[in-house]
Amino acid sequence: MSTTPIRYSPELEQEKPDEAATVDQLNTSFRQILDTTSKDYGRAVRAVHAKAHGIARGTLTIGDLPPALAQGIFAQPGRHDAVLRLSTNPGDILDDSIGLPRGLALKLFGVAGERLPGAEGADTQDFIMVNGPVFSAPDAAAFAKNLKLLAKTTDRAEGAKKALSAVLRTAEAGLEAVGLESATLQQLGGAANVHPLGETYYTQTPFRYGDHVAKLALFPVAPTLTRLTGTIVDTKGKPDALRAAVNEALLEQGGRWELRVQLNVDPEAMPIEDPTVRWDEADSPFVTVATLDVPAQIAWQDGASAATDEALSFSVWHGVEAHRPLGNVNRARRDTYARSADYRRSFNGCPMHEPAALAELA
Repeated sequence: MSTTPIRYSPELEQEKPDEAATVDQLNTSFRQILDTTSKDYGRAVRAVHAKAHGIARGTLTIGDLPPALAQGIFAQPGRHDAVLRLSTNPGDILDDSIGLPRGLALKLFGVAGERLPGAEGADTQDFIMVNGPVFSAPDAAAFAKNLKLLAKTTDRAEGAKKALSAVLRTAEAGLEAVGLESATLQQLGGAANVHPLGETYYTQTPFRYGDHVAKLALFPVAPTLTRLTGTIVDTKGKPDALRAAVNEALLEQGGRWELRVQLNVDPEAMPIEDPTVRWDEADSPFVTVATLDVPAQIAWQDGASAATDEALSFSVWHGVEAHRPLGNVNRARRDTYARSADYRRSFNGCPMHEPAALAELA
C-alpha cells in the first residue's frame, strides 16, 4: 500500500441510480419524525440529534503544516471562532438513561474559499461527528431502511425504551469485552452512557481535503477532558444528567481538543462509498492539523441555551468546495438536512440564517 495521499478527483465517487428514490424515502421518514415530535412538543426540533447537552464557544487554531496537510481551510496558519454542539442521535428528546451514541457538531467562522452549492453567502464551515469511527449502514439505502423503523418508534413508550436500553447495554458490553462492538446495538440504545466530553468524535464519512481525501476526528487532549474518557455518567432519576455533567466539567477549566485528519492513501482499502469500513490507522494515522480551545464557560443555561440551539443549524454541506462531502451517505445528507432545517424554520416561525460571526449568537 502506498503512503502517498491519493489525489482528489470527482471520479472517486460512484453514484447509484437509485439515489433520488432513497433521498425521497429518507425525507418521508424524517418528515414522520418531525410531524410527531413537533405535535408533542409544540415546536419543531431536529429530525436527528434533537437533544443538545451543551453548546460552547471557542477558537480553532491552525498551525504551519507540511504541504500534504496544508490544504483547504488549513492551507494557512490562522484562527477561527468556533461553536460546538454536543448531542445524542435520536429525533425525539429522551431521558438520558437511554444509552445512545454521542454527537458533536462544529461550526467555524470566517472561512474563505469557493462555497459548496447551497452554502453561498456565508463564510462558515461545519463538521459533524459521532463518537465512533464508522457509520451504522453501508449506504443511504440501508440507512433509510433503519430510519423507517426508528421513525415508527419516535416518541413512543419511553419506559420500554429505558428497559430495552439496559438490556442492550449489557449485550454491547459483552461484545466489547471480547474486542467487538455493534453499531446497530448502540443505535438502538445499547451505547454506554459515557461522558460526552471524554469522547473522540469522527466524521465517519470522507471529505475532500483540498488536493486529497480525508476523514476528520476531534480528539480530547486536555487533562480535564481525557480524565473523563470512558467515565459513565450516573443518569438514574436524572433525565438531563448529561447537561449537568458537561456544565460541571466546562465550568471548571474549559477544554482543548485536537482536530486531526486521516488521509486516504488507497481508495480500495479505504473506500469512499462505504462508511462502515474503518480506514486502517496503521496505514494512515490521524495527524493533528489544528487545536480547538474552549475557555471555562456555562455550556447549558435553561432558556438562553435553548434559544441559541434553536437558531443554529448544522450540515456537512455548509462549507467550502475544498472540503466537499464525499460518498453516497453524504450525498443523501444534502437534501435531507436542508429539509429538516426548513421544517424547523417554517413550523417555529423563526427566521433561521447562517450567522456571520460568533457574536451574533445569543
